[in-house]
Amino acid sequence: MTLNFWIRNRSVILYGSSLAVLLFLMKWLEWRFIIIDHALELYAGALAIIFTLLGIWLAIKLTRPKTNTIIVEKEVFVKSDEFVLDDKELTRVGLSKRELEVLQLMAQGLSNHQIAEHLFVSLNTIKTHSSKVFEKLEVQRRTQAVDKAKKLCLIP
Repeated sequence: MTLNFWIRNRSVILYGSSLAVLLFLMKWLEWRFIIIDHALELYAGALAIIFTLLGIWLAIKLTRPKTNTIIVEKEVFVKSDEFVLDDKELTRVGLSKRELEVLQLMAQGLSNHQIAEHLFVSLNTIKTHSSKVFEKLEVQRRTQAVDKAKKLCLIP
């Protein structure tokens, strides 16, 4: 049956395949002439497309705003008109009454000499109290001590 099909349609198959071969040959020759005759234009067009795409990509990269989101978490202390001493923090830190007085006078901005005159004690006693306050509050400077004491509600 297959052989009969080929014999019966031989002329049609031969005619169709010769047309396909001729069409393939013509397209191949046309392609060669296009490539040979217009090679410079094709290369220039390909380069233009590549550089256009590169320029668009580069412009998008360079003009994009560089934003960095930084999240800062801070404790917020609401200052009220009425100060309440936090006794629990005072006992936890372990400040004596005299050390608390020295700390309050430090917060007022008085020097060691002025604090000594105000409390009627010697300058060395004030220096000792100050160093004990720094040690108990775990700070290095007067400003740090005052700031930490305000956060712990030890001074107004």
